[in-house]
Formats: sequence, C-alpha cells, structure tokens
Amino acid sequence: MLNGQDARAFEDARPKLLGLAYRILGSLADAEDAVQDTFLKWAKTDRKNVKKAGAWLTTTCTRRCLDLLRSAHRSRVNYVGAWLPEPVQTPIEDDVENKLDVASSLTTAFLLLLERLTPKERAAYLLHEIFDESYSDIAEALEIQESACRKLVSRAKANIDQAKVRHKTPLERQDQLLAAFQAAIAGGATQHLASLLSSDIRLSADGGGKVPTVIDILHGKAEVIAFLAEELHAYWAGHQWVTVDINGARGIILKENGAASAVVSFAYDDAGKATDIYIVRNPDKLGGLDLATIH
Repeated sequence: MLNGQDARAFEDARPKLLGLAYRILGSLADAEDAVQDTFLKWAKTDRKNVKKAGAWLTTTCTRRCLDLLRSAHRSRVNYVGAWLPEPVQTPIEDDVENKLDVASSLTTAFLLLLERLTPKERAAYLLHEIFDESYSDIAEALEIQESACRKLVSRAKANIDQAKVRHKTPLERQDQLLAAFQAAIAGGATQHLASLLSSDIRLSADGGGKVPTVIDILHGKAEVIAFLAEELHAYWAGHQWVTVDINGARGIILKENGAASAVVSFAYDDAGKATDIYIVRNPDKLGGLDLATIH
C-alpha cells in the first residue's frame, strides 16, 4: 500500500512519465501501460531505500518502455502500409513560445525520426535534451557507463539536428495551411495549397490494414494534389472538420456521425512550407484523442 506522501510523489511524476513514455513508444496506449506498470512496481517496492522518488520512477519507466519498444518493433515488421505514431492532443495556446519549443518534440516528424534511432539512443536523447536529466542519472537508468551515455546523446543529437525536424513554425502559417488544405478538399481549389507545399511533399496514411487508405507513400505535388482533390474530395465530403492541436501543431480531426474517422497533421521545413501530410485512419489509434493530454 502507498502512503499519502508516496502516492503524491507518483502523481507529481505522472505527467512527465507519460510524456516520456509516449515519446519513446509513439503509442498512447503503450505509454499508459508503461506508466501503470511503473506505478505497480512503485507500490510494491521498499520505498524506504529510495533516495529520490522522481529519479527512481523515471528510471523504472524508461526501462519498462525499452522492454515494450522491443515488442513493438517485432509487431511493426508485419504492419500493413505506413506506420504513424498515435495522434494525441497537445494544447499550445498558453505561453506560446515555450509551448512551441516543447511541442517540437511531439510532432509526428520528430517521433518518426526517433524510430530510426536505436532504443537506447532514443531514450538517452529524450531524457537529456527534453527532460533535462543528468548524464549520470541517464547512465544509471540505461545501465551503461556515463561515457557511453554521452556518446548515445551525441549521435542522436547529430541525426536529429541534421534532419531539422525540431523548429518552430508560426501558428499563423500553420492555420493558413489548414485553411488551404480544407478548401482544396471541399471545393477542389488547389492553387493556394500548392503554393504552401514543398516541391517534394509526401503524403503518408496509416490505416493499419483495418480501413481503406493508400498503402504507399505519395510523393511530389502533382501526385499529392491529385489525391486530395480527386479522392479525398469525394470521400470526406460529408465529414465534420474540427481544428485541434495535435502532436504539437495545428491539425484536423475528421468526424463521421460524431466519431473520429481520421486525423490529419503536417510537417514543415524551416521556410514554413509543408514537407509531409500525415493521415491516421487506423481506428485503434483514434480512441485516445480525448483521454489524455501530453506535455
């Protein structure tokens, strides 16, 4: 049983643990499982021997996430079509500059880049660069030497900096793209949208083999614009459009009969042009939109 002080220690750490677990795993359901497993282990441990509750909880949650990540990689080998992270709501209205900086570590583009790192590189980078953990604490959590930990963070940071996925796109620019995107699908007016897209724009759709969607990634303005104006124009004609903050950026939830049937988000280059359009239609990834907010 937990006493009041130990219960509060866990509740105080919960938002950080959930944010860490989601970034490592790319799945809200798996992240919540990791946090729950951490809670159960916290309740059973001899807490008198724990010097710093926050550090213990972070270490335990990180190790559990790495275990779950290995299982997730095995299941994604046979995934049908493009795999995209589970979309989550991430309000960025208050304290905009600070929120945009934090939000850059939640974008779909950033989470997909993390997928290309080794599990320990991913965990080390997130713990140090996003959650400001010391190298010594990270090394203990990952059960490696501090020098090895520094190398992990350095390699991960070099890859992420090179990809330029962590930058701030002004909200006004994002809103402009959303309006042009909706106009293109609703009325077929694509000229304005085309001017906001990079020449090598990509469109990825995640249906998980459970609902109809494009299997292959679409490349280039001509192919992407044609799909939006011809295919989605007809398919989304009767849907309700809801603008929300999804994964640290402006996005859209499309609802049919009151239920979410798709989530659309975007990635941008440092000039403010859209480089990627992400569409999540897998129903297993749409159930948690209203259940949790990730910070």
